Amino acid sequence: MLALQITSSKTFMSAMLTGELFDSFLLEEASITTSAAYTIDGRLNRDFFPLHERDDKELHPYEFALWKDMKNICFDLIKGKYTPLRFHFVLQLIPSYTASILEKGGSSVSPDFIKAFVLNIRFDGEKILLYTGTSYTTFLADKEPERLWDAAFKQFLHKKEIACEEL
Repeated sequence: MLALQITSSKTFMSAMLTGELFDSFLLEEASITTSAAYTIDGRLNRDFFPLHERDDKELHPYEFALWKDMKNICFDLIKGKYTPLRFHFVLQLIPSYTASILEKGGSSVSPDFIKAFVLNIRFDGEKILLYTGTSYTTFLADKEPERLWDAAFKQFLHKKEIACEEL
């Protein structure tokens, strides 16, 4: 697990909510507290879609909604005259990127053993903290996937010019 503190909240929030920073992620869940508390379950509700689309894996390949499709909703809840009291987002890296990280890192672990590379984004009213995590489909004694995910995520933030400090 990697723990990071964002050093420029304004830049980060702009990149996250109006830019493409996390467009390669899925939204598992979100909670935003402003004048009211809002909770979003990112799980796709397949009954919403027309019958002929519900099980179409090309149109809806993931269990959760794409962040790029949900960020405007979150932005609308956050923007305003006052800073939110808190928020928490749980994002999952799109599975094809998970496989790519394992492959590039030379890991012998099959992507089938990784349920998700996870990113938690928390704001407590003062600071924004990022936490990485790995969700497995089975127990693995080998923690190499976690190390590869942490390294890839730090590289990702550096490439996107997101300033942060490791905790």
